Amino acid sequence: MTPEPLATVRAVLGSARVTQALTEAIIGVALVTHAVRSLVGWPGAIAIIAVLVVLAAVSLASQPERTEWRGVLPLSLIALFSLLSVSIIWSQYTWATVGGIAYAFAFGFLGVYIALVRDLIQLVRAVGNALRVILTASFALEILSGVILDTPFAWIGISGDLALGGPVQGLAGTRNALAFLGALAVLSFWIEFRTRSVSRGLTAYSLALAGATIVLARSPVSLLVLLAVLLTGLALVVIRRQQPLARRATQSALLVAAVAFALIAWVFRGALVGVVDAAADVAVRTSVWGSVRALIDQQPVLGWGWVGPWPTEVYPFSSVRSSSGLQPDSALNAYGDIWLQLGLAGLIVLVTALGLAFVRAWLVASDRRSTVYVWPALTLVLLATTSMTESYLLFEGGLLLFVTSAFAAARNRSWRRRLDP
Repeated sequence: MTPEPLATVRAVLGSARVTQALTEAIIGVALVTHAVRSLVGWPGAIAIIAVLVVLAAVSLASQPERTEWRGVLPLSLIALFSLLSVSIIWSQYTWATVGGIAYAFAFGFLGVYIALVRDLIQLVRAVGNALRVILTASFALEILSGVILDTPFAWIGISGDLALGGPVQGLAGTRNALAFLGALAVLSFWIEFRTRSVSRGLTAYSLALAGATIVLARSPVSLLVLLAVLLTGLALVVIRRQQPLARRATQSALLVAAVAFALIAWVFRGALVGVVDAAADVAVRTSVWGSVRALIDQQPVLGWGWVGPWPTEVYPFSSVRSSSGLQPDSALNAYGDIWLQLGLAGLIVLVTALGLAFVRAWLVASDRRSTVYVWPALTLVLLATTSMTESYLLFEGGLLLFVTSAFAAARNRSWRRRLDP
């Protein structure tokens, strides 16, 4: 390509409108990668992700003023991606690890790209726009499958039970994944409303859509996840209204209360399972966790090697079955999943990265007046709590949200930036 057309391409990809469109496309594909794979298969999905990575790289190169990430990219995230990269040395399935590393780095880079080229309100708007399209399309397919045609769309994971009141799966493929998107949508749409980023009519439609998603998904764990996000949000509301001198004491009290609440929840976990009617769901998960624990005991320190989403034809993943006889594509728990793949070292690095990102995001949300700064902290809470029963944090859209939220928090609260002259 000659210099003049190349310059034109870079100018177009670096423009604000194209950058916003590319951001929304990246988020949309990342959040419904399951649907993309169902439509075009793994080769097509990888090709689409590769194209997005190339476009993002060119777009970023076209905006050199935005490429300053020195002192901003969290060291804990660098450690996490470094560990999954070097796991190829001891991997029990080298080629699967190579593919898993490339897959994780693709979504990690896309997350960094979004955090660099979009400010926080633009990020929330992009997530909101992507989720409106995803959830609207999900309900259109559910109506077509469950009401008009009265037949399941097995090719995308829709059971066609909308007329029965759910559960619905939409473009997410499972009810738990759809409920996660619904919870993320409630958070993002609420921030849009608080910042007056969209009209009241669109806000009403969006929140109704997100609420219907959560109700009709009938996810047995979504209520507990939403409760954790709600309590965190209420705590931030209290702290944000206090004077700076009073915040430290309140935050210390909240920390003690959070630890106590977590211990009580663990002690009465059986009763909580009964409250949300999740006994059958937990039985499936505990059977998978038992198998995963047995595999962890064989490689406890460094794990079996990184792969990302499980290649179910590769041992040891091929040996795991749930109580229902199905073969899962993850450990159904992000913390157990990373312990299996990267060992205790990986678990420590992940928890450290997640904890540091949350502390930064919490401090930023406490200090800044605009409501938009609450979004990274609550998104991290959503990811961390959902990770108790799913592995979204480690793959695709969950990993992209993790990287973007951690980067956004570090941009406003990085100790390394203070070292610069």
